[in-house]
Amino acid sequence: MSPQSITVKSSSLELTIFIDEDGAAYLDQVIPTGSTPRQPVSKYFDSHRAPLVEIRLVGGATQKHKSSKSLVGSYIGSRLRYKSHDIHGNEELRILDVTLSSPEDKITVISHLALYNSTPTLRASATLRNNGNEAVTVTQMTPLVLGGLTAGSKEWWDDYTLSVATNSWFREAQWIEHSLPSIGLDDYGVYGRPENHFASLARYAISNRGTFSTEGHLPMGLLKRQDNAETWLWQVENNGSWRWEVGDWKDSVYLAAGGPIEADHDWSLALEPGGEFTTVPVALVHVYDDYECAFGALTTYRRYIRRAHEDNKRLPIIFNDYMNCLMGDPTEDKILALIDPVVKAGAEYFVIDCGWYADDAGWWDDVGEWEPSRKRFPSGFKILLSKLREKGLIPGLWIEPEVIGVRSIVASELQAEAFFQRNGHRVVEKGRYQLDYRHPAVRKHMHAVIERLVMEYGVGYFKFDYNIDVVQGTDISTSSPGSAQLEHNGAYLVWVNELFDRFPELVIENCSSGAQRMDYAMLATHSIQSTSDQQDTDKYAAISAALPTAVTPEQAAVWVYPQAEWDDETNALCVVNALLGRVHLSGRLDLLSPRQFGIVREGMNVYRAIRADLPTALPFWPLGLPGWHDSWLALGMRVKGGGEESVHLPVSGFKGRDVRVELLYPKAFGIEIPATLCARLFCLTVL
Repeated sequence: MSPQSITVKSSSLELTIFIDEDGAAYLDQVIPTGSTPRQPVSKYFDSHRAPLVEIRLVGGATQKHKSSKSLVGSYIGSRLRYKSHDIHGNEELRILDVTLSSPEDKITVISHLALYNSTPTLRASATLRNNGNEAVTVTQMTPLVLGGLTAGSKEWWDDYTLSVATNSWFREAQWIEHSLPSIGLDDYGVYGRPENHFASLARYAISNRGTFSTEGHLPMGLLKRQDNAETWLWQVENNGSWRWEVGDWKDSVYLAAGGPIEADHDWSLALEPGGEFTTVPVALVHVYDDYECAFGALTTYRRYIRRAHEDNKRLPIIFNDYMNCLMGDPTEDKILALIDPVVKAGAEYFVIDCGWYADDAGWWDDVGEWEPSRKRFPSGFKILLSKLREKGLIPGLWIEPEVIGVRSIVASELQAEAFFQRNGHRVVEKGRYQLDYRHPAVRKHMHAVIERLVMEYGVGYFKFDYNIDVVQGTDISTSSPGSAQLEHNGAYLVWVNELFDRFPELVIENCSSGAQRMDYAMLATHSIQSTSDQQDTDKYAAISAALPTAVTPEQAAVWVYPQAEWDDETNALCVVNALLGRVHLSGRLDLLSPRQFGIVREGMNVYRAIRADLPTALPFWPLGLPGWHDSWLALGMRVKGGGEESVHLPVSGFKGRDVRVELLYPKAFGIEIPATLCARLFCLTVL
């Protein structure tokens, strides 16, 4: 056949699929619409193309060009041949489906590639179908494979850097930049050899295994030119295991990204004849600009793919009694003492966090019934929540809907198949059993729990927490423990969406020991995200300043927990941390002095004045992406229409234009700030 190209364009991005004379398909170009593709400058290769999709079946490893530990270089990826394609969509969304087949392997693969008018972002997934008469076992299916990320650069190993986002408990969303040689990507001298090597064995991979999808790293990466003339940014959208990698391929850098695989995650899937499997999505941004432009594009994309909810338009102020406040020990008297200060501060929700269901502090391994404690609330829990409503506060509750404590009565009421198991034994993690949401009894039980709390007690907000990390999966009714875990992850999100369908005004916060599941499978469903369990407001500053890289501002819940023993600057800092995101008010407001309470109340008034702008705002960082130990941190939001004693904030986009600078908060402290722990919120307006 003659070589051909398939091109699809949105107003922001265009992609080209190249079909060679043998029928092999490649994702050839992903470039901003109207721009000129950067051509290869390699003296060894006239293109950097890699197979459109990479697949491994049992027994099939890797060709000679890469290590079998890599996501690229599989036998089957190179055997797939073009059959047909289809372009469809609407004014905002264009979708290209490319159908490939391998008669030798008796499979069909459909690559799904989506483009958006509003953002230079590609979303990729893939579907595999077994066309044979016997079952086939899949051990890897990678939906996004793209070579030539550094096309146009002769010395790509020096011209580009790779940034990854570490994401640990109390230290979330911290980006680290690496030179390519420092992570082993370099000119290895393998090209042009008689063997016609396409690549070395080098690769740099970030992978996560288990139910804590963002423990260790966010499922993201950023590759940019040193001169800020080009940026690639990507995210894997799965609330479980995932992997992405970069490496050298045909004298350039490739990216491969997707969900679980056998080598890393004990994932394999037996497909019966006629059976199908569709991968998790991967999103890829490409701009001929700097990283701020790329994060802006990804922010717009994240807003597009998530479930619509009024919470992300109104941005109500939420009070939660946990952090630096009641710390899991709520009682009737303590709640009553907080109600009036919470109302006076301007909060609209009052969330009672963990402990409301327990008579004592030893509740960790006894959770599961979700019935309120009569000992803690002697006048009645329903009466207490009614008092919140009477004060204009919507009541909320903390709950862990995916676990049952080993001492809970519910652990014996549900059948064994309702829990994760290995070799006939229930998986036990930190004194809890993991519920399996593939089982109808689990979904029925938890639907009944939520319905009771909503209908009987008037709960309008849930903080869905999750504090165990199950890395071994389950071997009940499945091809592999990893595939069962992936199926459970999907079933859980179906259940959450069913809750929204039934109770559309319900607000559900995603929390996993803070932000250990801050991924866009969860955040395409939940309207708000807990961002950290960090209790030190000075350390939280580095987290809150970096959060817009990981989550849209209107979904990023940041703690505001003023303390009576803190000085005014520290209390103001903890307020500023949240003003460009979602306010999660806490702390013993009832113990603050009038002056201290005034600092908090002023901040909430400012937040109410600016929050209408945040759902469309795009982030920027005048001092660069924040570092954990930086003396100065700066985060800004563009809206439509202590080491040094001072700092200059270079703000791009205002060059040569008159700008009015207004101190929004705290006004009484003034624009001159001490070289100590402090923070300010400014409004910059082009005149």
